[in-house]
Amino acid sequence: MSTDQYRLSHQRGMTETAAEASIDQACRMLRLPTMRAQFIPTADAAEREQLTYRGFLAELLMAECADRQRRRSERRVKAAGFPRPKWLTDFDFEANPNVPAAVIHTLAKCEWVKNGHPLCLIGDSGTGKSHLLIALGTEAAMAEFRVKYVLASKLVNELVEAADELILNKTIARYGRYDLLCIDELGYMKLDKRGADLLFQVLTEREETASVAIASNEGFGGWTKTFTEPRLCAAIVDRLTFNATIIETGTDSYRLAQAKNQDTA
Repeated sequence: MSTDQYRLSHQRGMTETAAEASIDQACRMLRLPTMRAQFIPTADAAEREQLTYRGFLAELLMAECADRQRRRSERRVKAAGFPRPKWLTDFDFEANPNVPAAVIHTLAKCEWVKNGHPLCLIGDSGTGKSHLLIALGTEAAMAEFRVKYVLASKLVNELVEAADELILNKTIARYGRYDLLCIDELGYMKLDKRGADLLFQVLTEREETASVAIASNEGFGGWTKTFTEPRLCAAIVDRLTFNATIIETGTDSYRLAQAKNQDTA
């Protein structure tokens, strides 16, 4: 917008068309896309409802703020790296009564993330632990926490490569900066001492300062299959269970049960 245009836009008595063009241009310059898109319908509604000038301005500003918050949440969810969208509203608590709905809805408020506490979801395949891990991680991202989702195998491989390339400290520090680290499929693979030690370093970096949420098909007693060195296994269990919420999703696959019911229907 030129100086002459700017002066013209402030003259009283301009036509509606000129006013709309000036507002459109100003919104572009100030990077207010929601206000630019909504000022005409909002102005029309304000005229019908006889809002004051202050009320009209408040409507526009609140719309811009709400849309910016929505876009920030979407960026955080995308940056978390979830493999697929999962929502708590889609989880069937009746199909798996082992999962306490009240506890899950309390976790969705994200106080545990704010306080840096762990979450452990333990159960067999098809019991909903990955669904809950992703859904609760999504709730945290939407609440503007920094979240990262990663498979346990991928995390360990990345740490091993970082150690080989002499950038391990940098990589561990990066994982330490997330408010919530979601580690899925812990217990599906056997880790040698080096891999287990590297994972332990990540957990130690986050201990009592930032949350870790894990989903595992093995109960803690079976973790010796994954972490074959007993003392290291005990130390990792200690890191993940101190102040933790532990939810056992059970052994019966409700997905398999649903598939059988559909076949017999």
